[in-house]
Amino acid sequence: MTTREGGRRDGEAAFILHRYPWKETSLVLEAFSRQCGRVALVARGARRLASPLRVVLRAFEPVELAWFGGAELRTLHGAERVGGFPRLCGPALMCGFYLNELILRLLPRDDPHESLFDAYETTLRALAVGGAAEPVLRRFEKYLLQELGYALPLAVEPDTGLAVEPGACYHYVIERGPIRTVAVDQSENPLELRGKTLLDLVKDDYSDPVTLQQSKLLMRTLLSHYLGDRPLYSRQLLRDLAQL
Repeated sequence: MTTREGGRRDGEAAFILHRYPWKETSLVLEAFSRQCGRVALVARGARRLASPLRVVLRAFEPVELAWFGGAELRTLHGAERVGGFPRLCGPALMCGFYLNELILRLLPRDDPHESLFDAYETTLRALAVGGAAEPVLRRFEKYLLQELGYALPLAVEPDTGLAVEPGACYHYVIERGPIRTVAVDQSENPLELRGKTLLDLVKDDYSDPVTLQQSKLLMRTLLSHYLGDRPLYSRQLLRDLAQL
């Protein structure tokens, strides 16, 4: 990747998160780049039948982008596909849309997170090869929240400093952490979890079915808190798919 005057960047590793029509023949892209974070780009003429960009600017395929401009909406002036990346299909494709929506909703523009970009790429690869998707999603959700600065205390009680015990039960209070059930204020409506679940989350170990189920409830609760009132459309699609 190189940077030039006038806000021009060349060879920026990126993924397309979302795109939508702009004017008669162009597209607006929401891209997640490794060194610049989330950026908005206008791809002029990309909707024309003869445009080579039509087959390049797709979600879940790594690309190298070039753009210029210092405003919030930059102008794309080059895009190349990076080969050798597995494609998502079926349920994995829906999980990919879920990841993209999380990043779009939670990551501010022009806020670089290189390690999060790497985690996103790793997650896409893991989804593409098949297998259980839920552990893969839980790892990414947890990493995303931590990378964005949302504290996720799991192994220690915040009020006492005592280590979480595997055999005990805890209520998880958002922005505080796990509190032993006997000491919690029920009016805060926290989520009850096993101590073992919390410790498994620290290790990213989802082999225990109870841990997997409880970690899903915890992440759903935390993400709903930080996302606010607007629901995730991709999450509803995943639910609908699971009922088919």
